[in-house]
Order: sequence, then structure tokens, then C-alpha cells
Amino acid sequence: MEKKWFVVHTYSGYENKVKTNLEKRVQSMEMEDKIFRVLVPMEDELETGRDGKKKLVKKKVFPGYVIVEMVVTDDSWYVVRNTPGVTGFVGTGTRPIPLEDSEVKAILRSMGVEEPRIRVDFAEGESVRIVDGPFQGLVGKVEEIMADKQKLKVWVTLFNRETPVELNFTQVQKL
Repeated sequence: MEKKWFVVHTYSGYENKVKTNLEKRVQSMEMEDKIFRVLVPMEDELETGRDGKKKLVKKKVFPGYVIVEMVVTDDSWYVVRNTPGVTGFVGTGTRPIPLEDSEVKAILRSMGVEEPRIRVDFAEGESVRIVDGPFQGLVGKVEEIMADKQKLKVWVTLFNRETPVELNFTQVQKL
């Protein structure tokens, strides 16, 4: 049998504890030849706090789930299934269904290769202060949010005229 990736359902919030417990059980029950890796899919997200400061935080991609690379035998299935915090494998019936290779590649890529996503905390019509760039110090109103480009169109007053400017999310902060 070949090793595949499987999704294990856990109690929400216990993903890291399940990962630790499962890794300890694999060692103590000498299952290293059947259970290889246990991952809690995480990705970096840039979050803007109330004070306008940016910080990088780790977010769970699939809360309540852990992925396990393993060869499914009765013994390895038993070790995973009976780990504290595990509620079962994702799949139908008694046998778990492995993830497709393309799904695994996408998950692994999102865990380390891609740039962090920026959470959109702005709303149209909201006032913002420009904190970086040539318009630094000006206050304007958000007209349009372009989340895919991570940009905003903001109306500012320049020389007594309303003027639209395009800014990155990181160049503004909420008032």
C-alpha cells in the first residue's frame, strides 16, 4: 500500500493538541513506518489592529481538521482514530478517502510558498487616514475596494478639489 494524505476531523480549537498527541502516539506505538506527517494547515495573514499597526498572524485554513500522511492499515487507522480529540476520518463508511494529489499540493503551497493574504477591514464611505506615500497625513473617504489587487480608491481634497487616489491597503488606516 502507498502512503496518502487523509483528513481527520477534530474538536474545533484542538487541532494543535491533536497533532501533538498523534505524533506522541506514533512514537510510543512504533508506527513511524505507517504514519509519516501530521499537519495543521495554516497560512499567514496580515492583520491591521485598531492602532493601525500591521501584524502577521497564523490562521487555520481548515478549523477543526488535521491532515495526516499515512498508509492505511487496521493498526494505523486504530492509532489515529483513537487519539484524544479525534472525532473521525473524513470519508464515507468505514474507510477514509485520501485527498487528491492536486489538493495536497494546494494545501502545502498555501502553507509556505504564497504571500500572506491581507484581510479587508475597510468599508465604502468610511474615512481613512493616509499613513504612507506622497499623500501621507491626508484624510479621505473610501470610494471603492479592490480586494483582488489589495488597493482602495480614496477621495481626498487637494487644492480645494475632490480627487480620487489609488492606494494600497497598507498605506491607510481607519480613523
